[in-house]
Amino acid sequence: MTPRPEHPARHRRRTDRRRAVVSGASALALTAAAMLTSTMTSTASAATTWPTATGSQAVPATIAVSGTRDGGYKRYYGSGDLAGDGQEEGQDPIFQLADGATLKNVIIGSPGADGVHCQGSCTLQNVWWEDVGEDAATFKGGNSAVYTVYGGGAKKAADKVFQHNGGGKLVVSKFAVQDFKTLYRSCGNCSTQYKRTSIFNTVEVTTPGSRLVGINTNYGDTAALRNITIIGDSSKKIVPCQKYTGNNTGAEPTTNGSGPDGTYCDYTASDITYR
Repeated sequence: MTPRPEHPARHRRRTDRRRAVVSGASALALTAAAMLTSTMTSTASAATTWPTATGSQAVPATIAVSGTRDGGYKRYYGSGDLAGDGQEEGQDPIFQLADGATLKNVIIGSPGADGVHCQGSCTLQNVWWEDVGEDAATFKGGNSAVYTVYGGGAKKAADKVFQHNGGGKLVVSKFAVQDFKTLYRSCGNCSTQYKRTSIFNTVEVTTPGSRLVGINTNYGDTAALRNITIIGDSSKKIVPCQKYTGNNTGAEPTTNGSGPDGTYCDYTASDITYR
């Protein structure tokens, strides 16, 4: 039986309906993309907006985290054995993250003890330190560990914000720091030393401060700085990248220069904006 030819007008209507479906799908995709862009833009600017705590919780003993813990922007602060806020070495943290754990939407108040310890790979998302104790976060994993800090910020760090004692790579994005001495230090005298990699992208720095990163060139450390904004340092006293000769004896490491070199300190003048 010979198929009956389709009427041209009917074919046009069916084609129009298919086009409408495709157009609708495209519109949904564009809407989703716009929403994602909006979210990314909002997150990108969040570093300059410090959150208000939704409540407070005293922490007398370190909280162990495995999997994901969402603090809902509650403020956690040390009490009892965790009530220290000085620079004494060896303090316990408020949170200790197991390998692969995520801590998000948390405010660490004062006293802050030794902040957060990552035993392996970890993610810190929108974690805010109102008054850094010994350190804000210490990274203690092995050579394959990847530590991600996304969003958040830290204030009042009399010494270091991020302490890298283990191996692996640290990636810090969309972070704010103000009133600090050192944003990041690759351990200069740990008994076990590693080659450590660090990347800082979109970081807002507000004076006073002494240096952004400190790395050990003799162990092959590298630090990349991208899209860094430094506020209130018209004389450019903050050192973007300080190089050291590290050791494993516990002795105080010596400095061996600073500034971009294309190998250890990876940045150019255009990567840093002063305002």
